[in-house]
Amino acid sequence: MTIQLGILLALLCAIAANLGNFLKHRGCMGAVAVDIRHPFKTARSLWSQGWFAVGMGVGGVAWVLHVAAISLAPLSVVQVVLAGGVVLIAVMADRIFGMQVGRRQWWGLGLTAVGLGMLAVTMPVSSDSNSSFTLAPMIAFEAGLFAIGGLLILGPRAGAPAEHHGVMLAAASGILFGVCNVAVKALTGLVGTHGVEGLLTPWLLVAMAGSFTAFFASARSLQDGEAVEVIAITGTAANIACIAGGIIVFGDPMPGDALGIVVQSLAFVLVIVASALTPAPRTDGRKAGAGIAAGPAPAGAAA
Repeated sequence: MTIQLGILLALLCAIAANLGNFLKHRGCMGAVAVDIRHPFKTARSLWSQGWFAVGMGVGGVAWVLHVAAISLAPLSVVQVVLAGGVVLIAVMADRIFGMQVGRRQWWGLGLTAVGLGMLAVTMPVSSDSNSSFTLAPMIAFEAGLFAIGGLLILGPRAGAPAEHHGVMLAAASGILFGVCNVAVKALTGLVGTHGVEGLLTPWLLVAMAGSFTAFFASARSLQDGEAVEVIAITGTAANIACIAGGIIVFGDPMPGDALGIVVQSLAFVLVIVASALTPAPRTDGRKAGAGIAAGPAPAGAAA
């Protein structure tokens, strides 16, 4: 019953997280361009936008639901349930926020949902929350995610096309949210064993650093990219990072037969293909920072 409750909380978290992201996107379009070199000015401008503040509030509720879910169920199981929320992105964009969703984006979101669904049906169910971990895999995994996220944030400075920087920032923010989620999962196990003293570990700092960096990367991605593609890629990157973290760090079970392994491999290929399809094609005359919904362009200098 405990795992089933965790799955229910994860489903509610997926709905709240997507809604919060769309609200933040609307608020970000009226704020100054996000610049990590001026964090206080950037944060003040973002929080002064009413839609962004409401979106952060809804996102805060989603975060509480997520922490509760991963404290009751294995991390990989929770993230697979959250991944199902990718289907809601296009529906919310089209029906609630009046955004135009192209056929290519519908295909991308559909393939993502199919791929993540294949992961769900092949993921063996564990009988407990799997919060225990060993130090070496945890350090290596979190450090690796930080490195990948940093490279994606560098983007054009590392030779990547500038017009794809919004998508790259979305992937970076998702990976860094994954850093935070894996650290929080570890903290839930430590707190369960040692009480409040379990918070007095380096993993609290890791969670804070991942969340802080992801906050600015996510906000800038919402300014530079379109809402549907950015929200979908952020969520998918976070889900894949956490599913991998559940297996590598916390020892969540993997399929025990060849068929299950083949299906999971195909699922990851589908998610990768979907990530390439989800960003809408840009025309030469289109400004890289334009969003799907009409709104004022971000004021201030670019980062």
